Amino acid sequence: MIEIVNYTEETKDFIKTLNYEWLEKYFRIEPRDVISLSDPQREILDKQGHIYYASYHGAIVGTASLLRVDDEVYELGKMAVTSSAQGLGIGKALMEYCLDKAKELGVKKLILYSNTKLENAIHIYRKYDFIEIPLESGHYERANIKMELNL
Repeated sequence: MIEIVNYTEETKDFIKTLNYEWLEKYFRIEPRDVISLSDPQREILDKQGHIYYASYHGAIVGTASLLRVDDEVYELGKMAVTSSAQGLGIGKALMEYCLDKAKELGVKKLILYSNTKLENAIHIYRKYDFIEIPLESGHYERANIKMELNL
């Protein structure tokens, strides 16, 4: 059974562990990642962001965050599912939870940055009606696509 739970002080290391796993597999850990994932309280939560975890049979296996850009726009980011739990619907559960939470928060638009070599992720984003928009430079070295969803 998949359960989505909020970030707590006891679960703070999972955002780093889960994200480092996929970053090291597909790309590299950028300086910006080290900063945000080493101190999620200060870098995400204290800036009016939100961190969620997916628990599967009691184990934390996935994470996603809503990162505040401004009052109406949030970035869907720091989304990761451990390799042993992929294919179980964890990403879908996290996506739907984040979409519901964004609507509750009154968010008007969600943006995300990704890379087209992450075909499964791009497929999920398109399935939820995210559309490709122009990508500005300098956000993440690994990003080659930016998408948005009007809520």
